Amino acid sequence: MTSNNLTLTANNSYSQALYELAEESKELSKVEDEVNSILNLIGENADFRNLIKDPTIKKDELMQVVIAFSKKFNLSDIFNKFLCFLVNKARLFYLEKILKDFLIISSNKKGEIIAKLKAAKQLNDEEINNIKKDLTENFGTNLKLNFEHDPSLIGGLIIQIGSVMIDTSIKSKLQQLETKMIEA
Repeated sequence: MTSNNLTLTANNSYSQALYELAEESKELSKVEDEVNSILNLIGENADFRNLIKDPTIKKDELMQVVIAFSKKFNLSDIFNKFLCFLVNKARLFYLEKILKDFLIISSNKKGEIIAKLKAAKQLNDEEINNIKKDLTENFGTNLKLNFEHDPSLIGGLIIQIGSVMIDTSIKSKLQQLETKMIEA
């Protein structure tokens, strides 16, 4: 096993540990909400993303930031202690991966099927719910749909459920046309 595989395994172990702690304390739903909020913050706030990935920040300083952050956003005691643990173990750098793995573990335990939806335009709740309804009819009732707006698609949608991918994006069609033109 390479060191990269060891890191991935360790990150998954952290994710599993967070899941088990949240479940045992009957705070799984609250921790899931907090995890989603932190992942949104990582995705939207470059300063926060840089903070957790900056190896030059000393543990003490990072710990103070995490504690202040936890208090400000009223994070659960379990999640706060987990973040502090990651700081102590110098693993906060992997926070995004750990939290994404946590959500996957949580969804799997609930028997949910996770679908990813990317669209060229920002979809409203009604449009997303209609797509989810159509997918639910084909893939099962316990479907969780994650939406991402991706203007680079130009138009259309990409839907991924496990290994099944439906790509109706204009970007993909243009790439296919370009490939055919190059081969001709």
